[in-house]
Amino acid sequence: MAVMTTNTFSQNNRTGVKLWWGQSYKMHPKEYDLIFDKVMSDGLYEIYVGMVGTGLVPVKAESEAVSFDALSQGFTITATNVEYGLGFKISDTAIKDGRGFKLLMAGTKALARSHRVTKEYNGANVLNRAFQVAYPVGDALELCSAVHLNAGGAGGTYQNELSTAADLSEYAMEQAGIDINSWEDDRGLPAAIKTNRLIIPPALEYEAERFTESALRPGVANNDINAIRSTGMFPGGYAVNHYLTDSAAWFIKTDCDDGMIYQEREKDDFDDDREWDTNNACYKGTGRYVFLCVNPRGIYGSPGE
Repeated sequence: MAVMTTNTFSQNNRTGVKLWWGQSYKMHPKEYDLIFDKVMSDGLYEIYVGMVGTGLVPVKAESEAVSFDALSQGFTITATNVEYGLGFKISDTAIKDGRGFKLLMAGTKALARSHRVTKEYNGANVLNRAFQVAYPVGDALELCSAVHLNAGGAGGTYQNELSTAADLSEYAMEQAGIDINSWEDDRGLPAAIKTNRLIIPPALEYEAERFTESALRPGVANNDINAIRSTGMFPGGYAVNHYLTDSAAWFIKTDCDDGMIYQEREKDDFDDDREWDTNNACYKGTGRYVFLCVNPRGIYGSPGE
């Protein structure tokens, strides 16, 4: 590992240095927690196993025996926690001979920023890869699919993307709401899952504002009400995610339990120490976690046109 020395930041040795700039940028408020629900982990990995419940209750004729049904196992997902770590070293000489405190403060800010942004990218990548078959979920299909499989051998499919990809629009969101309201569980019983929050890239922020906040239908000449707003389609509002890579893709987070999961084994932890033989100052940050989708009913998306 490279060690920062007096030559790395030669200006640090000059008494006229006022500050080190470039690491004082503000960070966006935490965004991954608007998509994922946090669960704690106490091992190397966690296993999420779906359960297929019982079906409709049949009529029981007088004096006849009760019918029996069986619960069954659904799709299984193994979520292995991933360890992340980054740090920097600076020589004792650079600290003593230069204005080391300001340099160290800039370095620790940079380190904290790196860990935070890395976590945001990792979370957003679950959605960035949502339409790629190379990143399957429990039923071996991509996260957003028009033919997700029901588990337990019950048969049938459901969709968490539009049948035909479409840009963000009033009609596209209404169709997404219709699809979500029609979802059933793996035995064909109504799932009663509702839309919660619209997730968009920065390029769609102003469109989202018009579609979700206007009292009347935006972009039309009549006085029809804006059904997206009046029905409360997005009680969680809309959220701009600055780490989405496709400027046309948009997503809807639902209120489905155990859908989008942020599994944390070890929270981000920062520490410092001195090397015994060199007296170099060491600063590091580590964390262990993973982002995943357990139940695809937790999200609905479109890649745009």
